[in-house]
Amino acid sequence: MTIVHKAGNIQKNSDGFTHDWCTLIPVLELAYKTSIHASTGKNPTMLEKGWNPELPLDTLKKDLVDIHPNASSFKLLLDKVRHHANKIMNDAFEYAKQKWDKSHKTPKFKVGDLILVLTLNFDNIKGPKKLKYSFAVLFIIKALHGTNEVQVELPGELEYRHPTFPISLVKHYTSSDKELFPLKNETPLEVPPLD
Repeated sequence: MTIVHKAGNIQKNSDGFTHDWCTLIPVLELAYKTSIHASTGKNPTMLEKGWNPELPLDTLKKDLVDIHPNASSFKLLLDKVRHHANKIMNDAFEYAKQKWDKSHKTPKFKVGDLILVLTLNFDNIKGPKKLKYSFAVLFIIKALHGTNEVQVELPGELEYRHPTFPISLVKHYTSSDKELFPLKNETPLEVPPLD
């Protein structure tokens, strides 16, 4: 998610501040670069530069007596804006996570399952591109490599290809219903012995 997407979420989520959301982009960028990300456990400035920038939030101490009123009000404003930007960013992250989790389900594969492989990387299928099948013929899962890749048993004409595919390029095979499609002939599939 880029700064522009986050700015769009700021515009959507900031009640009453939709007229000047562009002025919040520098603060949003600052909040993004100094907030700790769940995937890395560190903030981007620490990962990119190896140090965190000193901000007025860090340099102004609360127990000092001789703080100028403008400086303390600026610090208060910066605290509120940073808190507001962090809240909006967390809301945007949570919203994006909910949308992703709602629409994307990781399929569960096991050895011996019948799958179809996307023909995107097969250049030996003849004919016009728009008339090609989007998924290739049936393949049998020979082995699983973690949760992200499957190794298939390739037939003779595809033997020279690498037999491992990411799960984003495969889908489960579901056979057609004999009652709904009585005239459809399906060729019997011979399952080779799996090692």
